[in-house]
Amino acid sequence: MIDVKKLISGDRRTLSKAITLIESSRVEDQKEAQELLGKILPYTGKSFRLGVTGSPGVGKSTFIENFGLHLISKKHKIAVLAIDPSSPTSGGSILGDKTRMDQLSIETDAFIRPSPASGQLGGVAQKTREAILLCEAAGFDFIVIETVGVGQSEYEVAKMVDFFLLMILPNGGDELQGIKKGILELADSILINKADGENLNAARQTQSQYQSGILITDQSSFWKTEVLLNSSLNKNNFNYFYTLIISYQKLATENQRWNEKRQMQNIDWYNSLIKDLILYKIHSNKKLNKHFNDNVTSIKNSTITPLEAAYQIISEILNIAD
Repeated sequence: MIDVKKLISGDRRTLSKAITLIESSRVEDQKEAQELLGKILPYTGKSFRLGVTGSPGVGKSTFIENFGLHLISKKHKIAVLAIDPSSPTSGGSILGDKTRMDQLSIETDAFIRPSPASGQLGGVAQKTREAILLCEAAGFDFIVIETVGVGQSEYEVAKMVDFFLLMILPNGGDELQGIKKGILELADSILINKADGENLNAARQTQSQYQSGILITDQSSFWKTEVLLNSSLNKNNFNYFYTLIISYQKLATENQRWNEKRQMQNIDWYNSLIKDLILYKIHSNKKLNKHFNDNVTSIKNSTITPLEAAYQIISEILNIAD
């Protein structure tokens, strides 16, 4: 049983146990997790939720560590939910973000939780939304979600954060052709990382290319996506980015978009949970699970279309409900 008083007092051990509880697939744990989320709900919703994405090697973890230290210097408490890739073969994950953020991990006002993606689309662990609420209840006012890779499915994380940051490397101009228009539309800011030394000229050229690229996207009525240069060697960059996202929060609030975005986050969460619960009910019911697996075999043998198979399962669910 999770001690709610300890959790809302900011006890990190209790917070870790609570996240482990919500990530559990055991029926008993899921019931306790839902009760816990109901109890902590009044203590949630007061953080700034930042999503950070980019291809592997772009420097997301280093950026988050340095920016996290900057936030702590501003008297914030930061929680990092780092989504580690899971092996599609073994299901295992590296879970190495604490070792990549060694300075931030020892700060008392920081909490780093690596979680396996477990095959979820969008590079987001299945229980990330619940983990955000738990971190907020524990008093963390800045929640950073570091996602796996970059691609079209990254819209999943964009739907659960207030500000979405896309990180790319210098010489990424050719990469612009391969990035879908959608990812640029989602980005509230684009950061050209490692813009120092011999990379500086290339970074400026990449910045110019992306500035041109975002002109063809549908821009917000109140916010213009900025393309920034960043170097972990220049600490002033983190203060500028901090000022930028605070300005975004202020403008979004003034334009009635902040609360509207949070409401949409909850509706998206609701829709996502319905899909998850339907699949859970199918696999937890012996008759439905058998029908589901029989359909998988039939689809493989091309004796039934996926659409017809899906309609069969939904029809059977509705009959059981009646």
